[in-house]
Amino acid sequence: MPVIRFVREGRDVECYPGENLREVALREGIELYGLKGKLGNCGGCGQCITCFVDVEGAADAALTPPTPVEVQKLRRRPESWRLACQALVQQSLTVVTRPQVGLADRDAMLAEALSRPLPAGPTAWPTPVEPEPDETEEAVEAPGDSAASAPTTTSGEANA
Repeated sequence: MPVIRFVREGRDVECYPGENLREVALREGIELYGLKGKLGNCGGCGQCITCFVDVEGAADAALTPPTPVEVQKLRRRPESWRLACQALVQQSLTVVTRPQVGLADRDAMLAEALSRPLPAGPTAWPTPVEPEPDETEEAVEAPGDSAASAPTTTSGEANA
């Protein structure tokens, strides 16, 4: 599986190929938002631009290409910044969350994170294993479900 290395948090997180970067971060308890973003984020629609991350040093294919929304919203930001809500993870990459907030020793932390190799990860979702039917389980009818217990009427009774 692809691995996302979150530099600020010092964590490596696995995800499936094609997963949304914002959803992976939130699921793993990674803080994407400052105060403004916590109070008024758009929920992943790409409108508030509060979930941007820096993916400096990532391979071109690590994330899906920028969406038109990203191109418009991030036109005055560094090229390595992406909106986490618009980016789908394809391969392992290194991410700096909240790049607009100062990070002491950012360059040293990023250099150290980039110096450690990341696994490439698969390029497809794992194939689900079909559960084998349990032969000991039998269909159990709930009381009142059988045809024998249902009241019967004849056409003459229904009209009376």
